[in-house]
Amino acid sequence: MDMMWHPMGISALITLVVIALWATSRLPEYLVALLFFATVMILQLAPAGVVFSGFASSAFWLVLSGFVLGAAIRATGLADRLANRLLPYLASSWLRLVGGVVAISYALAFVMPSNMGRITLLMPIIMVLAERAGLAAGSRGRIGLALAVGFGTFQLSASILPANMPNLVMSGAAESTFGIHFTYIAYLLLHAPILGVAKGVLLTLCICWLFRATPQKVEKISGQVALSMAEWRLIILLFTTVLLWITDSWHGIAPAWVGLAAACFCLLPRVGFLTGEQFAAGVNIRTCIYIAGILGLTALVSHSGLGNWLGDALVKVMPQNPDRPFIAFASLIGITALLNFVVTANGVPALFTPLAQILADSSGLPLITVLMTQVIGYATPLLPYQASPIVVAMGMGNVPLREGLKLCLLLAALSFGLLVPLDYLWFRLLGWMG
Repeated sequence: MDMMWHPMGISALITLVVIALWATSRLPEYLVALLFFATVMILQLAPAGVVFSGFASSAFWLVLSGFVLGAAIRATGLADRLANRLLPYLASSWLRLVGGVVAISYALAFVMPSNMGRITLLMPIIMVLAERAGLAAGSRGRIGLALAVGFGTFQLSASILPANMPNLVMSGAAESTFGIHFTYIAYLLLHAPILGVAKGVLLTLCICWLFRATPQKVEKISGQVALSMAEWRLIILLFTTVLLWITDSWHGIAPAWVGLAAACFCLLPRVGFLTGEQFAAGVNIRTCIYIAGILGLTALVSHSGLGNWLGDALVKVMPQNPDRPFIAFASLIGITALLNFVVTANGVPALFTPLAQILADSSGLPLITVLMTQVIGYATPLLPYQASPIVVAMGMGNVPLREGLKLCLLLAALSFGLLVPLDYLWFRLLGWMG
């Protein structure tokens, strides 16, 4: 009983309630986030700097600037132009259209490191493409394409070392804690065949089955109107923004602040692209508050000590199976999947990586293999809130939470049932199992 009224116990109870409300959609996601802020502050479980840290995080501002850039791409007509170029090649069948969107989402991850940035660029184009293909707002097909962007962007990019935030947290923590440095090619060879290509095929089939649609066939347009001055200015702005995102390790300016500067330019009078009314309509404040709530919840878990307590508890209950490597392999992935419920994908590697040596000793697997198993876990969320890029994509595509939840659960079940055994065999073939 004492534990229940301990600050960590109260934090654990609040965490469970918030996660349950987000998972069941009993209340709007933004309202749950606001109730979380109010409850934690009234109970004084953490300082305001911790509770509202989501609003100060780079992720929040990258999301907000992403909505602005997406609105500008639509307002100038650039989204229509790009959609018209892509559509004749993709709209011949639903399978080809979904597969094409998933493939584009994955391919863009090789040249652009930010999940939020890729969603910002792709979503307005894909939504116009859906409209041109006869998939109306709110239709199953349009929802499916929006989810293809979100899931393809986040889940598949885990197979490319610098392409998403959890990977960077994991590699940085591994280097600082154990002195282990992952090379780009070795990491890609280990994860791309299963977590990239095979999962991309599985994602495509899941979307085609859950969100069946028949796109209209569109003939290739022989001639198009020349680019307007507004489109040229936006192209230059987007090119500069992407270039600065790609070279952030050189100039040291975080992608969020580059995106924020680009968003400010879009809103400037005369030289910009959006009015105040277009800004209000284009920025989904509900999603922004939801993202801040997710990040604030993660910060509370860390501040209260709940994350460390949970990590230690999981280590103690992990099966001791050094002579059964597949059981140990699957158990490690299960641990990361459970941690994903509490600290979300960005927080999993920060919590899991320091425990890797203990887990390696108890499992009998090499340390580097234990570190790599977490990628499979945090790249496979069971609920949308566990991966903020998916939440942003759903917000930009106006996807109901229950539809994202269906795809999350189906893809996770198939991934754990089919891809984890394949991953184990691939790890073994490459000599990563010791």
